[in-house]
Amino acid sequence: MKQSIVLVISIAIGLLAAVLTRTYLVSKDAEIQQLKADFLKRHQTIEVLCFARDVPSGTIISKDDLGLKTAPASGLRGQALTMDSLDVVLGRKLLNGHKTGELLFWADVEGGNPMSGGLAADIRKKMRAVSVNCTGAAAVSGMVKPNDHVDVIASFSFPKLAADNRTMIQEIVTCTILQNVLVLATGKETAKSALVRSDAFGAGTYSTVTLEVSPREAEMLVFAEQIKGRISLALRNRNDTYYEKELPQVDFAKIREEIELLNQKRQSELNRGM
Repeated sequence: MKQSIVLVISIAIGLLAAVLTRTYLVSKDAEIQQLKADFLKRHQTIEVLCFARDVPSGTIISKDDLGLKTAPASGLRGQALTMDSLDVVLGRKLLNGHKTGELLFWADVEGGNPMSGGLAADIRKKMRAVSVNCTGAAAVSGMVKPNDHVDVIASFSFPKLAADNRTMIQEIVTCTILQNVLVLATGKETAKSALVRSDAFGAGTYSTVTLEVSPREAEMLVFAEQIKGRISLALRNRNDTYYEKELPQVDFAKIREEIELLNQKRQSELNRGM
């Protein structure tokens, strides 16, 4: 009888130990699963676009240039491109050269992310965005577009005494006030909005052009418009960084003085190119 009691107690203790061990293991397993979930949350990975070969700056991005790479999501989400952005980025210009395996970021693509913030996000540090009234022929028949580069030419009308020193006349003077300026927007269209626009013929007419300029240049542009200067834009090749030094102010006398010289120079340059 005594042996039976001891046996029952031993079995009960064994069962209790088994239950306690299982409870401990279940709690530890739950703890491990929670730690794993926390780790994955902190170190989540995503599939992002990378370069399948070396590509120089200025490359028009094609599907053959790109591949996929697994990378930590931290710090990359919203910056690195995923497969969802592939169709948006194909055919656009690469601003920076890259080596095989390097990731593709929106900052590398001309125009940036079309779904990101407004115009303010596109302005470089220490620069400003200023809009000027410019339409029609003054904006190269409306063909100036965001991301183009232009020279800014202004014409001013000043009162002056005529040769008789009695009559007041208006003298018109034209000069180039800024060269190689980046166009941020035409009307309300930016490089980003143009990428997501569905029509193939542009955003239509506009009456203002927004330029990226320094604070001092911004003052010049505002002053030029305040004194009723007429601003025109001269479109230039994006890759042309040539700067014309000592451009003169032009009035009727200057045209009459230099017109023959300018035509001779043009013909000489044309002949050299033939």
